[in-house]
Amino acid sequence: MAVTMHDVARLAGVSVKTVSNVVNDYPHVRESTRTKVLDAIDKLGYKVNQSARNLRRGSTGLVCLAVPELKLAYFAELADAVIAAAEKYDRTVLIEQTNSDRERELRVLHDSRRHLFDGLLFSPLELGQDDIAQFHVDYPLVLLGERVFGAPADHVTMANTEAAYQATTHLLGLGRRRVALIGAHAGEVVGSAGLREAGYRQAHAQAGLVVDERLVREAGLWHRASGAEATRRLISDGVQFDAIFALNDAMAIGVLHELTVAGIRVPEDVSVIGFDSVEDGQYTQPSLSTIDPGPGWIAQRAVALLVERIEEQQAGRPPVPYRNEVAPFRLVQRQSTAL
Repeated sequence: MAVTMHDVARLAGVSVKTVSNVVNDYPHVRESTRTKVLDAIDKLGYKVNQSARNLRRGSTGLVCLAVPELKLAYFAELADAVIAAAEKYDRTVLIEQTNSDRERELRVLHDSRRHLFDGLLFSPLELGQDDIAQFHVDYPLVLLGERVFGAPADHVTMANTEAAYQATTHLLGLGRRRVALIGAHAGEVVGSAGLREAGYRQAHAQAGLVVDERLVREAGLWHRASGAEATRRLISDGVQFDAIFALNDAMAIGVLHELTVAGIRVPEDVSVIGFDSVEDGQYTQPSLSTIDPGPGWIAQRAVALLVERIEEQQAGRPPVPYRNEVAPFRLVQRQSTAL
């Protein structure tokens, strides 16, 4: 039979309340009494019921990370970084995959399972600016990504436009003048695609170049297959290009594959750069130049902000104003843009 708190109290010669005070680190317990109780716990092998303890404290010790899909390397690596960051605060991470589905994203925000975790890190893809009211929740929330700005929550994001500007400027600095963009979303202004396309266009304007709209290629979900398909269409349409900026590394890997199939040399004929700096890019042939948008920094800051909000709520402190933080980025040059 499982050892109970009553068993510990009996062996230590104290009340059950005293055992509870020791287990829950109540400060006003005599040291001699605390020692007797801890000795009894060791002898009996008593295990603290962590779930009950957390309920009494109003805390589960769990935080939730909700992302569109873990099969994309960026989100898998982000989840890994969030788990590592949360461990520093003695927190465990639950992962929720929304599959880029609006109803699932809404359930993450409002589902009755909310009681399972203390706070939520949320990267929505289908919810947008028109859904601001959905983010008025009564628990700690930190937003990730670029679909929603100005929500009643802390927000940690990337310097999408500035980083895309630098990626495009890097290609133009190599003497490339026909830079294709893979992954556009027509009409998007708020969102990773729209913000990165804006940086692409700004770089051309700064260089005194007019973008040939035939070079701007759409892709739905940013997967390897969509990058390959957009590149295949670009080639079959007969549009001349000497560089490709893929809006994420997954598509860039698809781009490299399709260029190889078509017998187009990288970087001799076409320079290629991606965005996200996922580990796979180091092992493509040639290795992939990319933008490192700071996912480790994003994970650390997002977890720190969330834990701060959790502790603020549990202590009943007045909330501080919402924060919007932008991660530092850097360009990583590898073989795909080395001339």
